Amino acid sequence: MVESADQKQRRAWWRSTLISSILASLTQLALFTVVLVCPDSSMPSLLPLSAVALLVVIASGRCCKRRLRVRASAPAFVFFSIIFIWGVYIGVVRQVISLLMDIAVNSELLMLFIGLCCIMSVDPGHIKNDSSHLNELLESQALASEGPSEESVPSSWDMPYELAAQEISVPLQRIRYCRQCKAYVKGFDHHCPAFGNCIGQKNHVLFITLLFGFVVTEASYIACSSQFTTKTQTLDKTGEQASLSRNLAVSTMLFSLLQMLWQVVFLAWHIYCICFNIRTDEWIHWNRYPEFHLNVQPEPGQTSSATETRFINPYDKGIFLNVKEFLTAKG
Repeated sequence: MVESADQKQRRAWWRSTLISSILASLTQLALFTVVLVCPDSSMPSLLPLSAVALLVVIASGRCCKRRLRVRASAPAFVFFSIIFIWGVYIGVVRQVISLLMDIAVNSELLMLFIGLCCIMSVDPGHIKNDSSHLNELLESQALASEGPSEESVPSSWDMPYELAAQEISVPLQRIRYCRQCKAYVKGFDHHCPAFGNCIGQKNHVLFITLLFGFVVTEASYIACSSQFTTKTQTLDKTGEQASLSRNLAVSTMLFSLLQMLWQVVFLAWHIYCICFNIRTDEWIHWNRYPEFHLNVQPEPGQTSSATETRFINPYDKGIFLNVKEFLTAKG
């Protein structure tokens, strides 16, 4: 019996979800082992060891996936990690937490689930194939490809590029091509593997809000688990079950701390990009987009006669207007 395309897709989805659950379990097991092997170590000494353990698990997982020719789902990994942290909180940590803090942490975790479901399903700003904007953009690119020299035209492996800001109409500005989705996205920032979707003009605010929510939730969990470990260490030093619960709280606290440190850096980067009205893809691949090119002619007397190309941001209107434009942008 021949499988249909939908059956193959569902089968691949279940396989990738299963692999993600295994990887999430191995990640937590690796951190728990670090705490178990070094029970008397301080948090500053456990943190680098946990980071190394995570890197080993990630590298081993990628190697195994290549050899077995299977794929994992990054969004499923995020979901399983949240479920695990939530389970440890409900089963272990919340015993010593006040009612008000308990309500706050559970509300934050619930909002993360809702936010993840929303950002995975919401349209980031895809330009439909029958859109007049896309037709106009493709026609403009076809005309432009005849004019520039071979040096200014991207190589064959590069995805389609945009025209200079002054050469295209406002609705066509900042329409970029996503390699993963194989689609044009308005206001494209980057493709987020963790959320399984592009980050574009329609969901950029949601992405920043969700990223901030992750940082706040992880900080709350770290505070709660730290309170739990302190109280259990003071009150009960003999019980084996109490020791196991404490190690579990410490290992999940280390996982949350490592995630929070990475996400704080990522959030700071995106805030910087918002303030100066630049997208991540534009910053990394600015040489693909002519509107960011500033050709500087050599000064008289210089030995080199080649024209130097520098970066310039034509979309930067000042921090206040940039932030206002970001918050009020519509798809």
